[in-house]
Amino acid sequence: MRIPSWVATTAAVTATAALGSLAARPDDGWYRRLDKPRWQPPRAAFPIAWTTLYGLLAFAGARALDATTGRARREFGLSYGLNLALNAGWTAVFFAARRPRAALVEIAALNASNLDLAKRAWRADRAAGAAVLPYVAWTAFATALNADIARRNRG
Repeated sequence: MRIPSWVATTAAVTATAALGSLAARPDDGWYRRLDKPRWQPPRAAFPIAWTTLYGLLAFAGARALDATTGRARREFGLSYGLNLALNAGWTAVFFAARRPRAALVEIAALNASNLDLAKRAWRADRAAGAAVLPYVAWTAFATALNADIARRNRG
């Protein structure tokens, strides 16, 4: 893994995390009043999970970028950027716009992007592909959580 790639992917995931944290409002009265399932993780789990996942995404991105050239590298970079934009976008739709059902549509797009990113990372470098898999799994779990919250709070 080369330093320039590592710096670029770390900066990209840090920007994504910062944008997401600006939109996330877990202390907001609206969010606290939502009917949420018992199986929702405790609040403290989210920063731990996301710090780990973002670190893995930065690692995977750098490894995949360094393992590709030309068109494959450009396409991976576009897939990576789109994925991070969708990632930050979910938080804005769910928390800032207060639209759990719209966020469910957005996270479905994120899941499709996750699968594309995982496939591209795996083709480029097996370690990069493996590093994306926990993110794919967590986002699938987040989709189920989002769906249950949208179902419970239809009004």
